Amino acid sequence: MNILILGATGFIGSVVAARLVADGHAVTGLGRNPARARLKQPAIDWPQADLSRMTKPEDWENLLKDRHVVVNCAGALQDGLSDDLTATQADAMLALYAAAQRSRRLIVQISARTAGAAGDLPFLATKRRADEALAASGLPYLILRPALVLGRNAHGGSSLIRALAAFPLALPLTHAQSPVETLSVDDVAEAVSQAVAGQLRGDIVLASDEVLTLAELVRLHRQWLGLPTARVVSLAPWLARPVTWFADLAGLLGWRSPLRSTAMTVMSEGIKSAKAQSALAATSAAATLAANPSGVQDLWFARLYLLKPLVIAGLSVFWLLSGLIPLLALEKTSTHFLPFMPEAAATALTLVTCLIDIALGAAVLVRPLAKRALLGMLAVSLAYLAGATMLEPALWLDPLGPLVKVLPSILLTLTALATLDER
Repeated sequence: MNILILGATGFIGSVVAARLVADGHAVTGLGRNPARARLKQPAIDWPQADLSRMTKPEDWENLLKDRHVVVNCAGALQDGLSDDLTATQADAMLALYAAAQRSRRLIVQISARTAGAAGDLPFLATKRRADEALAASGLPYLILRPALVLGRNAHGGSSLIRALAAFPLALPLTHAQSPVETLSVDDVAEAVSQAVAGQLRGDIVLASDEVLTLAELVRLHRQWLGLPTARVVSLAPWLARPVTWFADLAGLLGWRSPLRSTAMTVMSEGIKSAKAQSALAATSAAATLAANPSGVQDLWFARLYLLKPLVIAGLSVFWLLSGLIPLLALEKTSTHFLPFMPEAAATALTLVTCLIDIALGAAVLVRPLAKRALLGMLAVSLAYLAGATMLEPALWLDPLGPLVKVLPSILLTLTALATLDER
């Protein structure tokens, strides 16, 4: 069959795509980074498309041509600079269903449990709107509602669990006793494979029979990482509110943190369904992790995950202060250039360099601009070292180290670049 997968570069979508290719299907994938996806999965066709702009049936006509099945693995947690939930999870899906009516294509929707206290949040409300429209469309369909999905890789909530599991000395958790059901990402791929083969239809919850508390799940991941046991420290929910507030603010700037308010609200009531016994077998958390032994790269990822936002924030503060502090004493700062140029030129050069520092410090906080800002920081740092070495080499011997201090900043910038990718 010829199958279109939405969100094919994501945690779930990439595994589903690989499974369907292995099943012998021709797969076309849509994702956030098709250029890299072409290198990673060359057996898949990767056209360029943006779901948030495909909100009319005619937007889907070319993509749906000769397709037999559409699998929707796309989704986002919360509105922000990089995500529009209404456009991506609702409007685009309704347009897809309308366009698919002509040839009665099978639609497989990877959804979520949309009831409960978090049900009115945009994340679940838009999912529910799309699910209800699909069920009423008359199209052949399967709606899958997986619990917390675990696998060899990690993204979102599963990444956060690994990071918490690697916390030194103790495990600080809010909602530590919240119930959590899990399953393997391979279970989701198996269900999609069965749907494509015509064996599954309807609205199905996917979860293993095992229910763990959040604390038990984090401890299980700590054991998987090969770390010694640590005591769980249960934190009152109000203690996490400042973190959630900053995570939401970061979301407005394009960063997709699993610590945002939507995730915290979902976790407050647990990830558990009131499901009847499913005909589909689902793998327990322990079995999923045992089937995918951890390596040192998993330990590095877990330890760096929560350090990454601190590195970005630290670089931002460093560059903002580097630009703002000299502005408070512009005349004094510009005296460094007086032996080499007129006073007016020295003042202008100092002002320009300060403004560049401030611009880079602000730009690195905006996710779409972060990579260019980090590269700019490297370029400016190297230019600063080269210029200062030529004009005033004695600064290398300054006890306050104005040049030496740039070197760790460069290393921190390289670390930020190395960990910038989200997928």
